[in-house]
Amino acid sequence: MTRSRLLAILLPLAFGVFVLGGWEFLVRAAGIPVYVLPGPLTIAAKLVEDWASLAESLLVTLRITGLALAAAVIGGGGLAILFAQSKWIEASLFPYAVILQVTPIVAIAPLILIYVRDTEMALLICAWLVAFFPILSNTTLGLNSVDHNFVDLMQLYRAKRWQILWYLRLPGAMPYFLGGLRIAGGLSLIGAVVAEFTAGTAAGGSGLAYRILESSYRLDIPRMYAALVLLSATGILIFGVFAALSWLVLHRWHESATRREQ
Repeated sequence: MTRSRLLAILLPLAFGVFVLGGWEFLVRAAGIPVYVLPGPLTIAAKLVEDWASLAESLLVTLRITGLALAAAVIGGGGLAILFAQSKWIEASLFPYAVILQVTPIVAIAPLILIYVRDTEMALLICAWLVAFFPILSNTTLGLNSVDHNFVDLMQLYRAKRWQILWYLRLPGAMPYFLGGLRIAGGLSLIGAVVAEFTAGTAAGGSGLAYRILESSYRLDIPRMYAALVLLSATGILIFGVFAALSWLVLHRWHESATRREQ
């Protein structure tokens, strides 16, 4: 491990320990009650104490996040391929995808919850709407960014459209797709949480957002922070998994990953 990589790992850890230590010291020195601002040790103790219920809610949120992301990859990736094959289809449908993206999910979620009777399905749709556009836009950009000279060369050799797509456009779009996947992973989690907040007690006893709402009603502030810690850790884990996947796929041939090894 090089010195720069070691510093890149140690410096954030050292800063995090410093912030948490200062937080704990401030809470204890000022005598701040736990129902106003709990310290990191209190939050950690609460996380251990309520781990059974919090872990169960985490699995619910993860299931919704994973299903929404999978649907976004299939739908967004498939539609991007369709756009790459026909400029008329792209011109006709892409503006509607933009409309879905720019409309706040907080405004759409109540309507979805009204018309979709299955609460979990409604949460899944909300999370999918948030994660769909990054996959679609990034993949479409990647498919359209292939060097036209290479396309002309393959057409000169009488390559079929599917051959140009499979051997040229899809490999060229892979870095863009993986970049969109990293973004969509975090957004699908955000969409699931926002939808759970909007559903409120209608999503009774399900995801982590419900646990946060439940804790706020009971003024159990340490539990709110414990659920928030789990959500943040989950988001970091999702980003880390897709960043590692991107490196595994690209590091042997694409400059965006090979430059980091130098």
